[in-house]
Amino acid sequence: MTTWVFTFGDGKAEGTAGMRDLLGGKGANLAEMANLGLPVPPGFTITTEVCRHFYAHGRSYPDDLKAQVEAALDHVGGLTGRRFGNDANPMLVSVRSGARASMPGMMDTILNLGLNDVTVVAVATQSGNARFAWDSYRRFIQMYSNVVLDLDHHAFEEILEQTKDRRGYLLDTDMTAEDWQEIVVDYKALVERELERPFPQDAHEQLWGAIGAVFSSWMNTRANTYRRLHGIPESWGTAVNIQAMVFGNMGDSSATGVAFTRNPSTGEKALYGEFLVNAQGEDVVAGIRTPQDITEAARLAARSDKPSLEQLMPACFSEFLDICGKLERHYRDMQDVEFTIERGKLWMLQTRAGKRTAKAALKIAVEMAAEGLISREEAIGRIEPSSLDQLLHPTIDPKAERRIMASGLPASPGAACGEIVFSSDEAEQLKAIGRKVILVRVETSPEDIHGMHASEGILTTRGGMTSHAAVVARGMGKPCVSGAGGLRVDYAAQTMTAAGKTLAKGDVITIDGSTGQVLIGEVAMLQPELSGDFARLMEWADAIRRMKVRTNAETPADARAARQFGAEGIGLCRTEHMFFDEGRIVAVREMILADSEKDRRTALAKLLPMQRQDFVELFEIMHGLPVTIRLLDPPLHEFLPHTDEEIAAVSAAMGVPAAKLKERAEALHEFNPMLGHRGVRLAISYPEIAEMQARAIIEAAAIAGKATGAPVVPEIMVPLVFAKAELDLVKGRIDAMAAAVEKETGVKIAYHVGTMIELPRAAIMAGKIAETAEFFSFGTNDLTQTTYGLSRDDAASFLNAYLGRGIIEVDPFVSLDTEGVGELVKLAAERGRATRPGIKLGICGEHGGDPASIAFCEKVGLDYISCSPFRVPIARLAAAQSALASGGGAAAMRRTENA
Repeated sequence: MTTWVFTFGDGKAEGTAGMRDLLGGKGANLAEMANLGLPVPPGFTITTEVCRHFYAHGRSYPDDLKAQVEAALDHVGGLTGRRFGNDANPMLVSVRSGARASMPGMMDTILNLGLNDVTVVAVATQSGNARFAWDSYRRFIQMYSNVVLDLDHHAFEEILEQTKDRRGYLLDTDMTAEDWQEIVVDYKALVERELERPFPQDAHEQLWGAIGAVFSSWMNTRANTYRRLHGIPESWGTAVNIQAMVFGNMGDSSATGVAFTRNPSTGEKALYGEFLVNAQGEDVVAGIRTPQDITEAARLAARSDKPSLEQLMPACFSEFLDICGKLERHYRDMQDVEFTIERGKLWMLQTRAGKRTAKAALKIAVEMAAEGLISREEAIGRIEPSSLDQLLHPTIDPKAERRIMASGLPASPGAACGEIVFSSDEAEQLKAIGRKVILVRVETSPEDIHGMHASEGILTTRGGMTSHAAVVARGMGKPCVSGAGGLRVDYAAQTMTAAGKTLAKGDVITIDGSTGQVLIGEVAMLQPELSGDFARLMEWADAIRRMKVRTNAETPADARAARQFGAEGIGLCRTEHMFFDEGRIVAVREMILADSEKDRRTALAKLLPMQRQDFVELFEIMHGLPVTIRLLDPPLHEFLPHTDEEIAAVSAAMGVPAAKLKERAEALHEFNPMLGHRGVRLAISYPEIAEMQARAIIEAAAIAGKATGAPVVPEIMVPLVFAKAELDLVKGRIDAMAAAVEKETGVKIAYHVGTMIELPRAAIMAGKIAETAEFFSFGTNDLTQTTYGLSRDDAASFLNAYLGRGIIEVDPFVSLDTEGVGELVKLAAERGRATRPGIKLGICGEHGGDPASIAFCEKVGLDYISCSPFRVPIARLAAAQSALASGGGAAAMRRTENA
């Protein structure tokens, strides 16, 4: 018989932390905490296998699940001394989701399940606190109605706010038992009015409704969006955790809170969190009441006049501190924990690896390695390479004027600037047309995830440092200011007001997620300096990785930035990008319009000194590091004007009749230019172009080598080759130019000639091509296009349908298709090496900065990867992780640690 249900509690559990695939992260960690002897309310987990069965069998359950659930309820009831569904001595439960990967706020939770018109009286009598009982009942009705019965929670909030207004109350805690009884009556009337049936009173009916709702929430819109953004497979499913309730809303000796064992924004080794007295867990993150600091140090730093948990409940605080330390040592990672104190008794409700910013992740990993909790290899593996993007966000220039409109909590670091928008849908729409926006909300909810993803930053008027906005923004690496209580947001008028100033939708603001300030207008920013923990971890990563990391750059600014980020050369310099400069486009057009080779050479002579100086600058910046320069690649028509207005301007500048310009543009027109007259084909048709570029490269190498004292060995790359004969012809011209420069200057420059492998035929013929080519660089952008028969510029319109239907798992232009395109890369590498054992192999497409693609490059044994400057740190870390995964980095790490 399949076991669908696993129990935990009273110091033991049927599951362990290693069973997260079956029990989900929450269930596995609850079991582990119980096994550690920590105070965990007893409960049980319905496995992820039930979720898969649920969707595979028309949303139905295995036949024997009900009996296992009933047995588990009896077991938990025995531990609590109560019985589920019993009118006189009821056991209330919570029902929560729990996927294998943490998905905070994406799926549904229900508390206080088991309450009804009868059991609420029993709970009031047993607790001696009628207010608590009726407050719990109204919470349950609202949660259950929203999650299970699909009623809008705002309708319930409106009833509550209207009652508070009539009574003159400000806070929910002002409500009396009689007030809550009245609210319950109104809530039930609302349900019956909307659904034409009463609110369910049977506890077992409530439970199975809740279980079904949690499984259903695995496929809700916000969960689907979160999974897509974070690469979580739909097939994993979620578990359901059913746990005996403990109550933080039983009066002033009760509380509930959320904490991190280290600061999730900075990584500082200090307990970080918030709590509320006389509250349930949802209150802390909902932003309805302002939470209090857990530690006295945090309270003093925040200048709060509300007592800390350390001050208010010292015994519970001391026990909690000990448990946090034990959990961090046990899991060897920073933990995100939830707790409840019921009448002075501490209960642990959850632990999981805490979401953190990239800055915090670096600090935590480096410091834990220094503390001996983890190894350096583990520290490297702890950092998601793509998260390093967060460290590259700008910060506000200290010299810039700050026109402060309001202040809130510094919920997620970094600064962002954009137009104000008040809805997530609008944020997404504006992002799609290239506009930068700041999403401004009273508070965010999981339904806002698409807008948060689309925005540059998030600003909320409610919520603390552990609110939904704060947690999700930190995970996305977005700057966020939360709890800016001085701001008043008017959704109807589309305005925000503070300190007598009103801004409207479309106005520009800047938020500083490091200080919590909201600034009027666009404020000057600075690029970050990568040092400290970043530098230390990168040093460890560099000692481990086998592959070199180069950059794609053709401007001095990009080359300098890449060097600062640790690039070890240039893997792709696209020379055509240099031709679009305003000062030289006229000469390029003269060359294209020339009627003879002589006229073309005259125009190219004007370009020669410009190209030479371009290369001198790049060679000097790289100071002897390898630089791969690709000869002219795109079709010539791309350099010509196209509109009548552009043609008239060029005609006037060049003294050429507009009719001739139009005629030449039409002559160069191609139906499919991506597969047309470009790359090596240009060099064969117009060899003088390749000659000019080769001369510029060789002369620049001589000049830069003399200036820096570091010999330059340029790598000249011929694009779009499909046959050895093509490469032979162009290499002959390059060699002739090198010989001519040597004869003229007396300086002999070493250089290499190679090709881009970007056509399937080139990959198949790689063994033959390698007889001439000294290196291969895989141009995986074009190789993907030509292998799939897709245009990268047009495929976006239908690739989403392919992804949605499961035909492909990932966009092949984002992450390398290892089965198809990757097989061609592997084939070309093997055949190239068979011909020329020492051939240098690299990748220079966009995939060079994608961690999954980098892992494939390590498996194939490429020598280097090349990516855009700002992805160089990502590539360095991903290359190290790939080396560790292949087993090649361990020895290097040991040598580093022993050094």
